[in-house]
Amino acid sequence: MKAIAAFLCGLTLGVGLIVSQMTNPAKVIGFLDITGRWDPSLGVVMGSALLVAAAGFAWVERRGRPMLSGDLALPPRWPVDGRLLGGAALFGVGWGIGGFCPGPALVATAGLSIDAAIFTAAMLFGMAVANRLVEGASAARRAFSREPSDSAQ
Repeated sequence: MKAIAAFLCGLTLGVGLIVSQMTNPAKVIGFLDITGRWDPSLGVVMGSALLVAAAGFAWVERRGRPMLSGDLALPPRWPVDGRLLGGAALFGVGWGIGGFCPGPALVATAGLSIDAAIFTAAMLFGMAVANRLVEGASAARRAFSREPSDSAQ
């Protein structure tokens, strides 16, 4: 049942991204071009998505748990830290340069868009590099936070 629900949710999202033209980089760049020929239509799409998501989360919170899972796992609201701000900035720069964000890029790649495939490959590479950097930083933090052993004193 979960696999069917996941498939239907993904299909609905993909169709919605295509219909709203979020998979069209020219449309996205038009939305981001606030000093030129600004196209506000994607703002309406994103605002509508936020309303639907807010209603869905409110329903799940009233219900006490999701329909197909035992627990509702929400991300923490705080802290807003350097990693979050840096990731958001990189996301925005990538969106502005490529005209894609991750979901629409995957949908457009499945639709055999070469530009989307290149963006998706670069995005996956960037995610792998970021993961390595985070793992390295975590290992360094653990190494420096250890107390000296008795033999070192």
